[in-house]
Amino acid sequence: MLATTNVSPLTQKYLDREEQYGAHNYHPLPVVLSRGEGVFVYDVDNKRYFDFLSGYSAVNQGHCHPAIISALTEQAQKLTLTSRAFHSDLLGEYAEYITKYFGYDKVLPMNTGVEGVETALKLARKWGYEVKGVEANKAKIIVCSENFHGRTLNVVSFSTDPSSTTNFGPFMPGYEVVAYNDLAALEAALQDKNVVGFLVEPIQGEAGVVVPGEGYLAKAAALCKSARVLFIADEIQTGLARTGKMLACDHEQVHPDILILGKALSGGVLPIAAVLANDEIMLTIKPGEHGSTYGGNPLACKVAMAALQVLKDEKMAENAEARGQQLRDGLNALNHPNISTVRGKGLLNAIVINHANKDAAWDLCLQLKENGLLAKPTHGDKIRFAPPLVITEAQVEECIDIIRRSLSHIE
Repeated sequence: MLATTNVSPLTQKYLDREEQYGAHNYHPLPVVLSRGEGVFVYDVDNKRYFDFLSGYSAVNQGHCHPAIISALTEQAQKLTLTSRAFHSDLLGEYAEYITKYFGYDKVLPMNTGVEGVETALKLARKWGYEVKGVEANKAKIIVCSENFHGRTLNVVSFSTDPSSTTNFGPFMPGYEVVAYNDLAALEAALQDKNVVGFLVEPIQGEAGVVVPGEGYLAKAAALCKSARVLFIADEIQTGLARTGKMLACDHEQVHPDILILGKALSGGVLPIAAVLANDEIMLTIKPGEHGSTYGGNPLACKVAMAALQVLKDEKMAENAEARGQQLRDGLNALNHPNISTVRGKGLLNAIVINHANKDAAWDLCLQLKENGLLAKPTHGDKIRFAPPLVITEAQVEECIDIIRRSLSHIE
């Protein structure tokens, strides 16, 4: 039995079926969702919840945004997939749209976020050999401790999380881990002439919304430029208006050499990822050296353009900035003894639970669910609060009250 809180017989039926037939690679809250609209999701018993995870920031624009769903349904009735063996009438339009949107020469479209990361790493290595002149098979990429960039074998090769690496080796060489938010460590690692790239999350999401010190990104980018090393920003979770700017790097006016996007690039409708770079980097990869059957498919192109347009038209970055500040102020005002930290930027936020019970964060999330708000712990004692960017001032106040009432459960 999966349930550890009040669930209906109908919900239990769904939980039991998934437990029996599905792989056990996730540990979800015992809630079964069947519908979503805006900031809300509804379970199979039609109970309404505030969604405070937003599909790990894939649903920035809100659930089932009408403009995105319209683009999806319209294109789905015309052409969904050609593979890249042929051209489609939408790929060029999308490529022009997204490159001008973010200020790059070229885009390489992929599907999932980790595919975007893999693409960026391949590009950095190729550029290192063919442009920078690194000796064959010597290229090195610097990454940060506590990073999370996905779960492929290559990407977990440089994870510092034991749950990502235990009994999955051997691992891919060519990576050096430095402490996050430590410019001295980065500068020392950049002395190696074989370093071709520095891969970084502008805010570490999975680690518990760890925000680096002010100026870290700008100074890191400057160090990379001085060492002729590519600054690679993983904005899969932090990008697309989530932190109060279109990109988290925009807070420090940093323009990454390679930009990785995913998640909200589709508004949560289907897997879409993109890697953006200028010609010197992107054109090192030639036909046949990288690709994807679904990457850049017509359906994804149409949906991504709608998803990006909605962000600008509805000023979602500005709303994320205002509502995020409101949320953090409200949480701090609770002055609750079991919240040791409130941190974040825009609507990417987290609280750190201070409690003798190591399961207190999980228990709090169960109580939040009972009170109509869905959130999920990460790394034991941290809970992300990241609602869709369409949330209103009144709704944030309502959610702060839900959190306040739920906290009494763990006092």
